[in-house]
Amino acid sequence: MPQHTRPRPICGHCDGFPTVTITTGTRTPDGQRKTITADCPACHGTGHTTPARAHTRIGA
Repeated sequence: MPQHTRPRPICGHCDGFPTVTITTGTRTPDGQRKTITADCPACHGTGHTTPARAHTRIGA
């Protein structure tokens, strides 16, 4: 029987678009635009939030 994994919730801060590329306004020597990449600080570039883990008692 196949095992199904539940979908992880999408990050509410970036709505599932965790990485963006921003132009700096300058150009490289060969004429291309210089860019930087920024990741979502809430999900660290994954696009998903981690569900809360269930606490288990040890030695119960």
